[in-house]
Amino acid sequence: MNPTHDPDRTVVIGAAREQPGNALALGTRMGEFEITGLVGEGGFGIVYLAHDHSLDRTVALKEYMPSDLARRTPGGAVSVKSQRHADTFGTGMRSFVNEARLLARFDHPSLVKVYRFWEANGTAYMVMPYYDGATLTETLRGLGGPPDESWLKALLSQVLDALEVIHAERCYHRDIAPDNILMLPEGTPVLLDFGAARRVIGDAAQALTVILKPGYAPIEQYAEDASMKQGPWTDLYALASVAHYAIMGRAPVPAVARVMSDPQAPLVQAAAGLYSDPFLSGLDAALSVRPEDRPINITEFRDALGFGPLQKHPALREYGSTLIPATTGRVGARAPAVRSTQPRSAVAAPAERTTHEPRSAGAAQPVTAAPVDASPEDAGLEKLLAGYIGPLARIIMARARKSAASREDLLRTLAQAIDNEEHRAAFLRAAGEPGSGKPARR
Repeated sequence: MNPTHDPDRTVVIGAAREQPGNALALGTRMGEFEITGLVGEGGFGIVYLAHDHSLDRTVALKEYMPSDLARRTPGGAVSVKSQRHADTFGTGMRSFVNEARLLARFDHPSLVKVYRFWEANGTAYMVMPYYDGATLTETLRGLGGPPDESWLKALLSQVLDALEVIHAERCYHRDIAPDNILMLPEGTPVLLDFGAARRVIGDAAQALTVILKPGYAPIEQYAEDASMKQGPWTDLYALASVAHYAIMGRAPVPAVARVMSDPQAPLVQAAAGLYSDPFLSGLDAALSVRPEDRPINITEFRDALGFGPLQKHPALREYGSTLIPATTGRVGARAPAVRSTQPRSAVAAPAERTTHEPRSAGAAQPVTAAPVDASPEDAGLEKLLAGYIGPLARIIMARARKSAASREDLLRTLAQAIDNEEHRAAFLRAAGEPGSGKPARR
């Protein structure tokens, strides 16, 4: 094709400003799209803020640009650094285009919509909505502790509804995690970053640590054995891991560490009394290490969780409007941000934290404590307990204060919340002898 008649050709106009790294300059035009900002530049792609002059709207424009394999030429094109990378680069680009083509077919509020995709400049592009919102990781940080059961059920129900749409096409996300779920201001969760090109490149480079998220990836994603097939149960493990993170403030133990001797306490024990037993048992089933022990599809998982018909819970809208700043921008497909010209709030997900900060409101059943022996020392006990069981310590402490008849009884009740016998003994030693009321200084 004559380049002067190619509507998608890249044109760097005179006013364009150079960007750091491999990014195209601000002011660059690709057909009707003009790059106006850099949202994020990661190892596998670059996401730009762009203006659609045809429809007069702001969009997110994602460019396939695996920085380990390719570089930007002076004319704006992308070329492989070495011929030995050509096959891997080409395979990744085909996967990038296939992902765009697949997403363009779906129309669901919890799935990213792709407006348009094309190949040019030796690479490929897709255009998506530019969303306002915050990741689930950030939203949970705003809550400060475990959400209540109805909120978490509403979140899971909407994500499951979206997964059911893609699973019907025999397509699986395979990268569900708290930083890949965007919470819109009205409370709608949106699944981000199918990451197909990243997985293909990682597979070719045999760099599983790059493409798998420990704690969220099930065992079959680590295996090279064809007998360990991936399917709906693969996404269900990851989604149950997201729920585990929301409840416990940390991801589950990585699947590879659970194969021989599973150190992970079931949620039905670890969060007993805070959520209903059927709900926790359903999550535990989906978190089974062996794929055959998990629910086989969305319908089975919904039944295990005790879900009724899909219904959006008002609390999601409430939390959404309260916790997600309207100025926070997100894009339809996340790029790990290492450089940006936008404020940090507009860059895709930050590094994930390991625990929630405690909050005064509890989980399923908020507790108003009536302490038997409330004192500054109790704060030290709560902090000590949190080192073993995470954000649930605040709730356990409030309930124990309410029911304990003595300081010795309080310590014994708190220790029972720790599953590991050695850790339980260490807690009691650090807290002081039962009845002393003097927790050890840390």
